[in-house]
Amino acid sequence: MKLIDIHSHWGTKRGYALQDEAELAQQKATWNSQPSYHTEAEMAAYFRQTGVRAILDFGYTKYIPLSQAKAIHDYGFETQRAHPQEIIGHWVHIDPHTGIEGVRELRRCIDQAPGFIGFAVSGSGSGPASDPIWAPFYELCTSAKIPVLIFVGTTGLGAGLPGGNGIILDHCHPRHLDEVAAKNPDMTIVAARPGWPWQAETLAVLLHKRNIWYELHGWSPKYHQPDLQHDISRRLRDRVMFGADYPLFTYERLIDDWKKCGYTQEVLDHVFHLNAERFLESVKR
Repeated sequence: MKLIDIHSHWGTKRGYALQDEAELAQQKATWNSQPSYHTEAEMAAYFRQTGVRAILDFGYTKYIPLSQAKAIHDYGFETQRAHPQEIIGHWVHIDPHTGIEGVRELRRCIDQAPGFIGFAVSGSGSGPASDPIWAPFYELCTSAKIPVLIFVGTTGLGAGLPGGNGIILDHCHPRHLDEVAAKNPDMTIVAARPGWPWQAETLAVLLHKRNIWYELHGWSPKYHQPDLQHDISRRLRDRVMFGADYPLFTYERLIDDWKKCGYTQEVLDHVFHLNAERFLESVKR
């Protein structure tokens, strides 16, 4: 099985997506999995054994000081240099409120990254993607020709915690994706996650702004909405890419679930690697 994973996290303790005790306690309820950690070599071996090449995400770096985030970014680059066949690259999260210093750190990451590099914009705790505070980052991404990952739909972060741990779900409404795409026509954008509970609106944006790619991490495909399931093999067949959200999901489970959805092998090949290959070629530096 050839698989390109456009969005996952780290299986190592230092890079694990869920960092505090409250988040870790929610993993079973939200993702039906248990926290477990692997060494960098063990994580790379798992990718290799399952035929996966992955782009990884340190989602929590947007919540920590830049000095600490810089060390995490360098850790990611160092690990990728040790395992270049298994780790394609990174989505970088930076708190937009850091302003020019945050833009400088993104520029440093672009210059230092050993492979693919992209900028991740999650409204979960950082403000909606359409907020003008992101504009300097978008300007750099456009000029540097690196893609921007914009999250849509609900998030598992904060689920079940008092007040959702302060996360405002509406900040990931696809209206923000639409506005960013309209105002930044030369910027490469990837919409991230199924757009539930606004899946129809997400599809409308994707069909209107046809230069937006789409990756589907965070969900088993058996829970995709019928309209999304329909368009994966039709109007979006050349733009949908596989995303796993490892280690919150295993590849074995997701591959099995995709195969049980009734798609043809041709459609699965597009989702599993062909569309991602075209995407990566289009943003090759």
